[in-house]
Amino acid sequence: MNAIDIISKYYKPRSKAYKILVTHSNLVRDKALKIASDHKELNPDLNFLAEAAMLHDIGIFKTNAPDLYCFGDFPYLCHGYLGCELLLEEGYSDHALVCERHTGVGITAEDVVENNLPLPVRDFVPVSVEEQIICFADKFYSKSGDILHEKSVTDVRKSILKFGEKNLQRFNEWCELFF
Repeated sequence: MNAIDIISKYYKPRSKAYKILVTHSNLVRDKALKIASDHKELNPDLNFLAEAAMLHDIGIFKTNAPDLYCFGDFPYLCHGYLGCELLLEEGYSDHALVCERHTGVGITAEDVVENNLPLPVRDFVPVSVEEQIICFADKFYSKSGDILHEKSVTDVRKSILKFGEKNLQRFNEWCELFF
């Protein structure tokens, strides 16, 4: 599988949206691979990790995120499950799950209902070690503003705390596991 070939089916190469997505995905991939290299005891599948990290945000073009040059019909929060649907159609079910489960530090069905989120009512929480590593690595890079800047753990924690203590707790558990 060639992740760039798949991305190029949905994004015009050299477009602003393509450049943002590929730059962000490369940064997340590199951080995820570094984590995996530092934690061989977790036995992550490095090839899958690299591919899935490149594809985790493929669904953003279907969302209304003008700052990312994406002019779709869905709220940005939907990009994970939309990417999942897209990769399922491509025949990559495991990669699709990474798309669906990487938003925030994971979103539970309870979160969807309690917060009236525009998502199907189900859990969107990383399960496999690869899903968790990619979700964690993703928190350190933005697709807007200075996209090359890696956020500090303190800044990531502040951002996550806005969504509740249980989310911060999950992030802190990953910090202990992956640092």
